[in-house]
Amino acid sequence: MAQAKDIPGVIAPPPLIATFAVVFGLLLDRLVPAYVLATVLGLWERVTIGALIAIAGGALAVAAERRFKAAGTNVPPWKPALHLASGGVYEHVRNPMYVGLMLVVGGIGIALASDWTLVMLVPTAMLLHRGVVLREERYLEAKFGEDYRQYKARVARWGIW
Repeated sequence: MAQAKDIPGVIAPPPLIATFAVVFGLLLDRLVPAYVLATVLGLWERVTIGALIAIAGGALAVAAERRFKAAGTNVPPWKPALHLASGGVYEHVRNPMYVGLMLVVGGIGIALASDWTLVMLVPTAMLLHRGVVLREERYLEAKFGEDYRQYKARVARWGIW
């Protein structure tokens, strides 16, 4: 690949996509409140559950970022991949940073009793899948060939399928 094209061409930085989901979800909560989480769970339950989920997601994303750095490759998806990261957390899930990001968004939604932030997880996951993950997969397969195809065959995209 030419240097100018040696990027996956993701539609937006994944943290920006996640931030939009939280902000838009909170805005919708103000405009069209549902009060489901606030009714079902008390404040301390929401904060505890939400914090645990968000911390788990953050830990997963940090572990994945450290593995990228240990492999000597770029973390931002708008920069070229230099090496294939397939060890550590990447032995169990191909997209741990994005899974972690979604857990952080979900944890924030629960902690803040933001029903709409949880609803926003669905379009956010679809946007990440189509606008980031599938583009990265095409790019990595073109760049790393059979090594990446073998990796894809043995490790689930989201850790569950």
